[in-house]
Amino acid sequence: MRTIPIRPAPAVASDAPAAGLVAPPPLSLYIHFPWCVQKCPYCDFNSHAVRGDIPQRTYVDALLADLESALPQIWGRRIQTVFIGGGTPSLIDPDQLARLLDGVRALGNLAPGAEVTLEANPGAVDVRHLGAFRAAGITRLSLGVQSFDDRLLAAIGRIHGGAEARRAIDAALAHFDQVNIDLMYALPGQTLDDLARDLAQLVASGAGHLSCYHLTIEPNTPFHAEPPSVPDEDIASDMQDLVESRLAVAGYRHYETSAFARDGQRCQHNLNYWRFGDYLGIGAGAHGKLSAHDGIRRQVRHRHPKAYLEAAAQRDFVQEVREVGAGDLPFEFMMNALRLVDGFEPGLFPATTGQPLSAVEPTLVAARRDGLVDLSGERICPTDRGRRFLNDLLQRFLAD
Repeated sequence: MRTIPIRPAPAVASDAPAAGLVAPPPLSLYIHFPWCVQKCPYCDFNSHAVRGDIPQRTYVDALLADLESALPQIWGRRIQTVFIGGGTPSLIDPDQLARLLDGVRALGNLAPGAEVTLEANPGAVDVRHLGAFRAAGITRLSLGVQSFDDRLLAAIGRIHGGAEARRAIDAALAHFDQVNIDLMYALPGQTLDDLARDLAQLVASGAGHLSCYHLTIEPNTPFHAEPPSVPDEDIASDMQDLVESRLAVAGYRHYETSAFARDGQRCQHNLNYWRFGDYLGIGAGAHGKLSAHDGIRRQVRHRHPKAYLEAAAQRDFVQEVREVGAGDLPFEFMMNALRLVDGFEPGLFPATTGQPLSAVEPTLVAARRDGLVDLSGERICPTDRGRRFLNDLLQRFLAD
């Protein structure tokens, strides 16, 4: 595999504020629910296995206070989408979810017909609650299935089996028009035939949106401490090819690195991330990105649920604020936008970063010369080669 030479973007002082934003980009709301039944050995998300009862009412109170305290930062802006992630948000009681979303509507300027997604684990969702979740305002359910193979599910520490996954999908589709299924590949002991069977069941499920991820071994996880035997790089590449070809034949459009959708089923919340939109993050460990006339800032809430709830008493939810320097903006923008198969319109870069496209033009031209991006049409998009070598492509936009 050839290493592509890195050409950095033109140097800009990394501590300089972003300037030139005519208007802030679209705004989303992310809500983090940090508890799960059992921590998976590959997971590096901010999730915590349940010990006793979850303090749901207290936590929803804190979330609404967090949102209220953040209102001055988003005043007058409409929230286009909401995503409740985790952890395992499907553990929440329907009445607490309804209270949370009622509070979001009362406090925030939620767009009519906004997409509102709830993540769910097939092993930790009571299908009897799905109707109540919908009545509370959930419009889209995202199920973390990962595989339908009991052997592979056990190998990655999931608490559900294949039959349970299929029942959860059927129940979800009976209640929601928009359903996503997460699938992982390159799992310990997985073969191409195993993946083909998973893909066949995935397609047969009828879900309109599929997210297919390569298992990665992340630091500070049990799998990092004791790595399992996973398919080698060549087999994993063949698995990626299999995912893309089988889903294309089944009528799913590959629109982002790991996302595939049928008509009308694209995830609007994630599209806002990839288009470098803004998002307010509330809840334990939630991240956010907010633009203002004087720059772009990233925020992180207190990470541990106990620390977050203790901070709520002081209405001091934010643990860290970082201003995104002008020299970092090209990389941060491209890290999102170049995940989109169709890329982005040239005007999106100045509209969301405040910088002229000329700031990255030499880097884009060099990337085109190396076959990594296509600049020939009305959009700037990665080529097939650029998507396969995305990390190499993105490094070119790093500031000195």
